[in-house]
Amino acid sequence: MKYWLGVVSRDHVRRGVELGIAQVNHGKRTPLERMRPGDAFLYYSPREGMRSGAQIRSFTAIGTIDDRPVWQADPQEGGCFQPWRRAVHYRTDAREIPIDELRGELDLTSTPNWGMVLRRGLVELTAHDFAVIAQAMIDEPVVKEADE
Repeated sequence: MKYWLGVVSRDHVRRGVELGIAQVNHGKRTPLERMRPGDAFLYYSPREGMRSGAQIRSFTAIGTIDDRPVWQADPQEGGCFQPWRRAVHYRTDAREIPIDELRGELDLTSTPNWGMVLRRGLVELTAHDFAVIAQAMIDEPVVKEADE
């Protein structure tokens, strides 16, 4: 099992949750193909909109990758833009958590210039980071550490 963090605006996250999909890196296929059914998935949203809106810097959705293979959106949905998608089962009981509330606990934020890593659009997280974020978002332990 792997743990993934997609970096997408809150507006796009909300649309993805509504559709039950993940879409990252401006609709590219390759990043989505790295994911496997059962992998854990989080979204982090730096802003409300893709290039506009207030900065929110929060974890905005959490779910599990479904077993449906990657597919390309129907042209009738998005016109000439046909992004690649992956099915995700999202937790409906999750709440948004600002990254600043967890920065001191995360491996992701433990190095200088950690924000540069987020520019990749899809980042593999440690089990520890996923557990910390998930517990904050849904108020229950989701992943046990390997040594417990």
